[in-house]
Formats: sequence, C-alpha cells, structure tokens
Amino acid sequence: MAEQARGLAPVRLAIDGVDDGLVLLLATRKRLARLAGRIKAHAGVQGRDGAREQRVRHRAERLASVLGVPPETASGVLALAIGDACRTQGLEPDLDQGAIAGNAPIIAPMMHTHDAYPPTPAQTLLRLLPPPRRIAPLLRVMPPPVHKRLLERAMARVLAAPLRDGTLDFMAGRRLGIEVSDLGLRWVVELQGQRLAAVDAAAEATVRGSATDLLLLAGRLEDADTLFFQRRLVLTGDVELGLTARNLLDRLPWESVPLGLRIALNRGARLARAARSAHQARA
Repeated sequence: MAEQARGLAPVRLAIDGVDDGLVLLLATRKRLARLAGRIKAHAGVQGRDGAREQRVRHRAERLASVLGVPPETASGVLALAIGDACRTQGLEPDLDQGAIAGNAPIIAPMMHTHDAYPPTPAQTLLRLLPPPRRIAPLLRVMPPPVHKRLLERAMARVLAAPLRDGTLDFMAGRRLGIEVSDLGLRWVVELQGQRLAAVDAAAEATVRGSATDLLLLAGRLEDADTLFFQRRLVLTGDVELGLTARNLLDRLPWESVPLGLRIALNRGARLARAARSAHQARA
C-alpha cells in the first residue's frame, strides 16, 4: 500500500500549490475590485453593473467548458468572487451569490424591494432596532462629561499599543475632531502625556461620518480609503493631520486590540450594517 501511494505526496504538494495560487489570485482580485470601487466613486458611478457581472460569469463558463471543468463550478467560484467584490465596494451582494448553482440569475439591486420580496424574519427583527437618528435625543440627555469619559476609556483600550510605543506622539499638542453626524455627537481629542483626552477646544481637523460607518471602520469591516472615496467619511480642516491619523488607523495591528473588544466591535458593526440594510430595504 505504501509503495502504491509513493507518488501521492508530490501530487498533493502540487495541489496545495495550486490552492495557494487560487487564494493569491482571489486576494489580487479583491485589491483590484477595491481600486475599481474608488475609481467609480470618484467618477460618481453608483450601484452595480449587472450586465458586466453576467458577462464575467458567462466567459468563465465558456472557458471552463473548453478546459473540461464543469461550467457550474467556474460560475460558482465567480459568484463568490463577485459577492466579495461587492462587499469590498460597500455594495450589497445578490441573494444568489455564494450559491454554487451556475445558472441562477443575477438579481439587480433595484429589485431588492419589499414589494418584490417580503421581508425575512431577520429583517423584521432588525427593523425593530431604532436607527441612530432616533437615539440621538436620548444621548443628548446624557451630560457631556459622561460622553467624554466613555470616549477616553474606549480610546485607551483600542489604542493602548500605539500609546505605549509612541506611535501617537505626532498628536501631541494637536487637536483632532470626531463627529458622529446622525447621533449629533462631536468630540475633540488631544494627546496629553500618555493618554488621549477629550478637550473643549477647536479642532484642527475633523473626521465626520455616520455611527454605522465609523463602527464599520473600527470593526475592520470597511477600510478608510473606501469610506472616504465613497464620501461616507469626510475629512475637513488640516488635511495632513487627518491623513496621518487615518494612515495610523489603517496600520494599527488588529491583534493589539484586546480580543473581547475585537469581538464586540466586529459583531456590533455587523449588526449595525444589517440593521441599516433592513431599514433601507423598507424605504
């Protein structure tokens, strides 16, 4: 038996190499999709191109047939890749993406309405969550010092590593504003010694965005470049200071954030995104 399987190891090694190549190609495709999303956002192009997605899948099916690969396999892989590209560009993937059936039609975004499809039980539950603008009046009742203490504690936990190693020293004496537009909240933070403090002063630069988009950024479900190019985050004031802070967040080692906080941020961001999608589907 051992002699019969003697040639198996190198074949499996070659298969592993092909698998690694597939993953590398998917990673490259995702980077290109992110670049395409930035170009589309800069040009003011919104939504998805269903005709192109169909052509991509049909071309893959034709090539697969020539190479002796089941067309539905190629189409299924492309459906997963297209769905990943949509998420990378901040678009909702189709209901059929992620499925293996190769001939399932791509559903155009304008068909995702409550008239065409009744809400799922999950959507019904998510719509019970009030959107951030409904929570804003309740937050305004909370004294500002409480807001500041909560923000300072959150920053101390999330940014503990860069605060220790001096990465945030460029913030010494500089004031960066954070504005949560739909909650009506605004803070100005400044590095004081070894901690970031919320101060009562004018900001040199301000980052403004919705609660959901800021949470998606904090939970690493969206990257800063995509959010800025899609104008979901807006930077005003001292651009150099704002870009330096943004680049720092992009380079922040995710593993340096406490595990429990990473899980909470990730799950909270996913819930907020799903709730927003549910409310938008009803609009």
